[in-house]
Amino acid sequence: MSSPGGGRAGGRGASGRWAAGRWAGWALSPRAAVVLAAVVVVAAVVVVLLGSRSGVSGADADRGGGALTVTGAPSAGGGSGGAGAGAGAGGAAAPGHAGPSVSPSVGVVVVHVVGAVERPGVVSLGAGSRVSVAIERAGGATGEADLARLNLARVLDDGERLYVPRVGETDIPETLDGSSGGPGVPTGAPGAAGDAVIDLNAADQAALETLPGIGPGLAARILAWRDEHGRFTAVEDLLDVSGIGDGRFADLRDRVRV
Repeated sequence: MSSPGGGRAGGRGASGRWAAGRWAGWALSPRAAVVLAAVVVVAAVVVVLLGSRSGVSGADADRGGGALTVTGAPSAGGGSGGAGAGAGAGGAAAPGHAGPSVSPSVGVVVVHVVGAVERPGVVSLGAGSRVSVAIERAGGATGEADLARLNLARVLDDGERLYVPRVGETDIPETLDGSSGGPGVPTGAPGAAGDAVIDLNAADQAALETLPGIGPGLAARILAWRDEHGRFTAVEDLLDVSGIGDGRFADLRDRVRV
């Protein structure tokens, strides 16, 4: 008859053998282990790829959704901006709105060109323009213009009157407003400012008294000589008038004509 201790030892031994046999049935061969490892790796790669594509799609969906929100529905800021723009446009186009007075453009001179030009009138030129440019802008000089009496290289002043004389013309018309001919009148030529030419055969007492050195008495003697001889045929006839000598005649020669 076996002892209780021996029975317990025999039972544990049988149990151990049963467990070892069971795990031995689950053990994998090396080839099976390699195959299993490969399957696990492939599954992991598939999971990673699917997760990556899902993330990209989600990001694209988020961006697309944001774009649709902005495009499809105007924001409050955009609406207020449009209203502001509309109000600004309406204010700018409102009739009867008096804006600030516009001053003359800087760098522009306005000149009145008259005389022997094709299109007399007012022309606007750039600052620093010369007489030749003003004549060209007025259509150019006519065939009878005496350009040799003008300084074509002179720089023009704003607001001046430029008179282009004709060949043989000595009586330069004055401006109707009573001002002098201005810088446009040839310097030193008859008819320049303060140097009007007087017709001896048409002048009256008052006109003759505007000549240098001619007072009421001498003007009366000039008129008497004209009445006696009919008319002056040359300016040198003044030397026949009592009281006019060579010196005074020299002062009068460029101031009179017949």
